[in-house]
Amino acid sequence: MSHLSFSLTFILFSLCFLSINGQNLIYETCKTSSQQDPNVKLQFCTTSLQAAPASHCADLRGLGMMSIRLIRYNVTDTRCYIKQLLKNNTKLDPYVKAHLNDCFELYSDAIPDIKQAIKSYNDKRYFDANVQISSIMDAATTCEDGFKEKKGFVSPLTKRNNASFQLGAIALSIMNIQQSSK
Repeated sequence: MSHLSFSLTFILFSLCFLSINGQNLIYETCKTSSQQDPNVKLQFCTTSLQAAPASHCADLRGLGMMSIRLIRYNVTDTRCYIKQLLKNNTKLDPYVKAHLNDCFELYSDAIPDIKQAIKSYNDKRYFDANVQISSIMDAATTCEDGFKEKKGFVSPLTKRNNASFQLGAIALSIMNIQQSSK
């Protein structure tokens, strides 16, 4: 009985240690990223990566993959959200509707880019992954800027566009950290 008790205690201690270790890696990675890149916000980075499944068990390379997957989820969800806005709001201002359509196209085009970025990252072709992720960040910025062309209109996608951009910045920063630590 005492052997079983010891084993359970050891397992629980190990799991706690791994979890603390994983949280520490996330925090340190996000801290470094936010210090090196003004586009990475420490709180957003830590919250995003901690929410990713298995992030507490990941190494730096794993966190990089998780950050890219978070971009994929965000891009896919934002595209769906735009589609719902267009479908459910039949009385949209023509200006807003036109820009939502533009954003829908931008996010639709980003889906193959993020899939390719995942492949590039898996193959350790960081330059290619960087280009693909940068194009997604550009899409989010272009989408947001489209609503600023005419005074008095507010983008219904600001929070989502900012999240896409920041998630991209996090992924790029993690790749940069990986490459500089070699």
